[in-house]
Amino acid sequence: METLVFVLAHLTDAHLGPLPRARFAELAGKRALGVLNWRRGRQHRFNIATIDLLVADIKAMAPDHIAVTGDLVNVGLAAEFATGLHFLKSLGDGQDVTVVPGNHDAYVRSTAHHSLLNWGDYMRGDGVNGDVTAEKAFPFVRRRDGVALIGVSTAVPTHPFMATGKVGKEQRARLAHVLDELAAEGVFRVVMIHHPPCGLRAGHKRLIDEEAVRDVFARHGAELVICGHDHVPMVEMLPGPNGGLVPVVEAPSFAAGPEDRHWPGGYHLYRIERVDDAAFPWRCTLEARGFQRGDASVDTRTVRVLTTPLSGR
Repeated sequence: METLVFVLAHLTDAHLGPLPRARFAELAGKRALGVLNWRRGRQHRFNIATIDLLVADIKAMAPDHIAVTGDLVNVGLAAEFATGLHFLKSLGDGQDVTVVPGNHDAYVRSTAHHSLLNWGDYMRGDGVNGDVTAEKAFPFVRRRDGVALIGVSTAVPTHPFMATGKVGKEQRARLAHVLDELAAEGVFRVVMIHHPPCGLRAGHKRLIDEEAVRDVFARHGAELVICGHDHVPMVEMLPGPNGGLVPVVEAPSFAAGPEDRHWPGGYHLYRIERVDDAAFPWRCTLEARGFQRGDASVDTRTVRVLTTPLSGR
């Protein structure tokens, strides 16, 4: 039996610092609160040393592709998006790295489009060249060796103290169509989305239309949904079509140190295998890599391995 293996690394919520110097006019409203939050807490929790160690580990693992599910920036200052682009280039080029935006990447309305403006090569579907309007940019599809990466955006500007996301009716309809097309092709469908469509209890952080998004997966399926946002690893199974299950897996923050109160920094590594079984053609194994809690002397190690069931088709 021939087995083909595709290795996918997933990281999220890098919250790249330090914050660039901001003009007084840029510190109005929500952004002022975000800067205060960064200075009082986040700049001590998220650091480049953690990121450097984890990037080195990813490169040592030599994945076939890297998926990034948003929140590269913090308060939406224009200069932060250039920092984000520099980080993405350190991981690889737009053919080998795929990105979707998070709520911090759309922190304020004036720069909400800057992720697409600056990172377009990393969040553009196969065969799409040039500018794509924000309204029609998502979902996009990238096919890589039997695996289809489906980029969904939940990034919308919100009021102060809110970190909610939304997919929206039109994007959900396009997502349903894309999932059906890819199911007919027989590829392994990986949906990239920042806000988890399940598991979040905090109302100010939730995906507003999560029930409608879950209904899309229940009707149209997906082999894997990867997300971030809450900075805590999570695995949940959603109902899929024909009695199948859709695994939803959240990775921790890529920048959190070993003493982080939420969860030590890390990323996930998936080994996706095509096997010679018509009824069960795929096997996906998850390896969580990162710091052990409170152990600053250890850079990365395997935390656990999980074999995920597949969505019914």
